[in-house]
Amino acid sequence: MPSYFKYFPKIYYDAVGKGDYKLVTNLLRRVQIKEGLSETAALFDLYDIGGEDTPESVAEQFYGDQRYYWIILLFNKVKDRFYDWPLPQADFEKYVNDKYGSPNGIHHYEVAQSSGPTTSFDDSHMIEVNSTVSGATSVSNYEYELRVQNKKARIKLIKPEFVELITQEFKTLIGG
Repeated sequence: MPSYFKYFPKIYYDAVGKGDYKLVTNLLRRVQIKEGLSETAALFDLYDIGGEDTPESVAEQFYGDQRYYWIILLFNKVKDRFYDWPLPQADFEKYVNDKYGSPNGIHHYEVAQSSGPTTSFDDSHMIEVNSTVSGATSVSNYEYELRVQNKKARIKLIKPEFVELITQEFKTLIGG
């Protein structure tokens, strides 16, 4: 696929309302993955984004072409690559320090749920509670933000054999 935006429809648009219409790419057109498709394990592999990975570098590594970055973003519902994609470590540290007066301050308290899954690799079994609840443990601002980062870092990658099919479906949907 030469360019992600090549297949978007063109529209005439008057940016300032003076009757001076220009032919532009309709950037408001959207396509989304069919419901349930992203849960079909046979279509994807899990991947943990590392340090300085970008959508382009992951696409290059996994698909052999960085121009397929958009498949990674689309399949993982990343709408804003600067906030929905994990930050490099230095940027993460700055973000946490800028956001919180005290990164080591308490963000919330939690306990493990007593029914259903009682363990998980991503702390999804933990329930936020008041500090007065028996057995409650504190989670710092830094720990909380690190969990958010780690959740963003685990992505699903469409298996390479499905890239052409996804590309053809995208062209059909975006042009229609």
